[in-house]
Amino acid sequence: MTYAKPLGDCSSTLRQDEDVVLVAQALHLSADRVYQPLIYLNQDSINKRLSGQDQNDYRAALSTYLETKGEQLVLVEAPASLGTGRLFDLATQQMAEVLQAGVVLVYRFDGQPTVDNLLAAKRELGDRLLGVLIGDVPKADWQYAEAVIRPYLEEQGIAVFGLMPRNNILRSVSVRELVYQLKAELLCRGDRLDLMVESLAIGAMNVNAAMKYFRKGSNMAIVTGGDRSDIQLAALETSTNCLILTGQIAPQPFILNRAEELEIPVISVDLDTLTTVEIINHAFGRVRVQEKIKITCIQQMMDKYFDCDRLLAKLNIDCK
Repeated sequence: MTYAKPLGDCSSTLRQDEDVVLVAQALHLSADRVYQPLIYLNQDSINKRLSGQDQNDYRAALSTYLETKGEQLVLVEAPASLGTGRLFDLATQQMAEVLQAGVVLVYRFDGQPTVDNLLAAKRELGDRLLGVLIGDVPKADWQYAEAVIRPYLEEQGIAVFGLMPRNNILRSVSVRELVYQLKAELLCRGDRLDLMVESLAIGAMNVNAAMKYFRKGSNMAIVTGGDRSDIQLAALETSTNCLILTGQIAPQPFILNRAEELEIPVISVDLDTLTTVEIINHAFGRVRVQEKIKITCIQQMMDKYFDCDRLLAKLNIDCK
């Protein structure tokens, strides 16, 4: 098996290299079975392309990109959407044509637009679309997706390899990632950065109201002012996996002592509450799979919900 990602999608090449390394580790691939991106999609590369500074023929480069060494299966990760990468001739449909490859779409369920968007994808990709995996299906929509959407798509010639339910672990963000995104200062418990945050709460009310509010959540990141010791202490006594202090005001020593005892990371940001919340919400919206717990979760869900035999049959690969 070989893995490649022709179009990197991270603003930092170092961060993207980490993603590629992660896939290699998860799939147990040696270095000669992993291909780094031809180009990284960021503001600098886009500007160079638009201004004419970048005249590279990425379509031609892609045609000689892979040396497959006779493997039965070559995995090529496409951009996050069908249109992404067209500026560089590296959109999904363009890659599939050059590489003579079949396409498996992973689509996040979004209600009725799911059908429209997948029909549009079928029209664009044609026979190269092998099928789809629809993920992040809310519990309330599961029956509708299974009994209505799935059979309809099958009738339209779109194979549905699986439906996967919404999972809090996969939608979570590690404390480490929040520190990175917020450019935060770590105040304590640097050994607990792998804790996963599943929800966000804001502590801007009185203590009694805050306690009622905090008790409704689990595995939270709580954002509050650095001068609100009362809210900070209340947060530490609930299901909190990270305490985020705004305004760069140093917390009272007893707050850090209590956080140390409870093994809860405390970080400080040089941002106002609104900006902090916006960055965290953006992080939740662009969840990255970096943590082992997420990889294990995906493996378990794929075993349960994904029809691997059907995919391999379409690829004419003998799975026995």
